[in-house]
Amino acid sequence: MFFEALWENPFLQMALWASLLASVASGVIGSFVVVKRIAFIGGSISHSILGGMGLCLWLQRVYGIDWLDPILGAFGASLLSAWLIGWIHLNYRQREDSVIAVIWSTGMAIGVIFISLTPGTNVELMNFLFGNILWVNARDLTLLAGLDLAILALVAIYYRRLLALCFDEEQALLQGVAVRRLYLLLLSLVALSIVLLIQVIGTILVIALLTIPATMGCLFTNRLSRLMGIASILTAIFCILGLGASYELNWPPGSTISLIAAIAYLFTLAAKRKKLNWRKSRQPIVDTR
Repeated sequence: MFFEALWENPFLQMALWASLLASVASGVIGSFVVVKRIAFIGGSISHSILGGMGLCLWLQRVYGIDWLDPILGAFGASLLSAWLIGWIHLNYRQREDSVIAVIWSTGMAIGVIFISLTPGTNVELMNFLFGNILWVNARDLTLLAGLDLAILALVAIYYRRLLALCFDEEQALLQGVAVRRLYLLLLSLVALSIVLLIQVIGTILVIALLTIPATMGCLFTNRLSRLMGIASILTAIFCILGLGASYELNWPPGSTISLIAAIAYLFTLAAKRKKLNWRKSRQPIVDTR
């Protein structure tokens, strides 16, 4: 049984703590992503970091720079991608979807090139791509906790301004809010959250945890603060259920977590629609003759 193994297996315990820590960033930043409707920016950043990870791994293997961990490349590439998207959008008035496509494909292309040049096996990159939460160690947990604290602190400081940016950017500009800098800050927080979440679910599926819990939360509340709490709790539930299912079925943890989140969203959407149809059927029919 999963819970018996959880009590005895330190790898599962590390995975559980990583899931709980990742759920904080997922819920908080995912809520901004969904409300601001920049989910595909998250997808672009998550795929473009392959270039940074591939570069760092290549430098490790070819030039023996052992301290250059792929996660450092992920940080650098994610922030660079976020700033490029924001800078091009703000200064050149380009549509975000066009910028996203360019950065997405460029980052992936650079990553594939460096992976092909790297000698030996690329187990590390496979874990980052598809997620391997059982690979988490104590250093990773410390990093996740530090990122969570940084994200929560920045959101607490800029909460009202970020709220104005997400719901009425023009009004925020009229009120004297530094919209350009705030938009870049939001994209930076998205980038940091993605790096945090790839430890759990991988770069390919990270968009699932960043958007599905927050999207489900929107079905139950229209207040951003409550949405963050609901999304964080849902993410934690999906991660725990995904860990349990992957252990029992011998499935990849990241993919299992993503699949459970998607199934839960579909069931919630169907239940919500059924409830609305039931309410409509209970309304009295007005005779207009």
